Amino acid sequence: MNFKLPILLATATAENAIETIAEVTGNENLKPGVIEKYFKELPDKAFALLVKAVIAIIILIIMWELIKALSNVVDKSLRKTKIEDATAKFLAKVVKVSLDIVLLFSLASYFGMDTASLVALLGSAGVAIGLAIQGTLSDFASGILILLAKPFRVGDYIVVGGTGIEGSVTEISLINTRMLTADYRRVVMPNKTLASSTITNNNGNTMRILDTMVGISYNADIDKARAVAMRTMDANEFISDKLEKNVFVDELADSSVNLRIRGWVKPTDYLKAKWSMNEAIKKAFDKEGVEIPFPQMDVHMR
Repeated sequence: MNFKLPILLATATAENAIETIAEVTGNENLKPGVIEKYFKELPDKAFALLVKAVIAIIILIIMWELIKALSNVVDKSLRKTKIEDATAKFLAKVVKVSLDIVLLFSLASYFGMDTASLVALLGSAGVAIGLAIQGTLSDFASGILILLAKPFRVGDYIVVGGTGIEGSVTEISLINTRMLTADYRRVVMPNKTLASSTITNNNGNTMRILDTMVGISYNADIDKARAVAMRTMDANEFISDKLEKNVFVDELADSSVNLRIRGWVKPTDYLKAKWSMNEAIKKAFDKEGVEIPFPQMDVHMR
């Protein structure tokens, strides 16, 4: 099949049209030879462009596979070290994305594109996108800081100050961190919140102190209240019998004598121990006649 026949027909048609326009308008500057030359060179140019496109696609496929393989090698190599899985995955992703960008710019240069203009265009687009997703970028930057600084790791039991949330870290990603609380709620927290909060990391300690605060009346017997509190701790399944237990006067407040009841629990049992001790202390004090006062004010009239 002769692929040049349609082009030659198109060339003849275009030349006839231009000659007609020249006769009607009286314009002698119209040159059908320019169109003829363009269409004659078009097949060769199109073929050359097609060849370059095929070569570029082949190079793109081969290089993408090589970049993917290299990224996997980097990921596996980093995982064999002491680096966390999340950090290894992030670094491998950085390597892959960087090589992909270099590859795309190389192909653009191969086709004769002005890479400087392309960089400027991408930079302008990046600024516009950055303004639109400021919050997500802030989470992303905070995620990088968390992965590098390592204030906590997967498996650590942490307390996030000012939020009332605490639990075991199950996953650290670039945008958010996932936690499992003691009552088995799955919490997804933005990394920006974690990076700007005070984090109490209870990992490394197999046990954690449980402080239970309770106020007794000024008329109550402190020694009796201490004995009742000690028996309550001894009966609690979550408080360790192998570590020291204490009950002492923490404060002489306006309406009560505040006792601090202290024992040791496992970090994962902290909330369960706290809830059970609050209930058990109230019941034990009520049973033994130890008054727990409420804020009150005596007014004397003259």
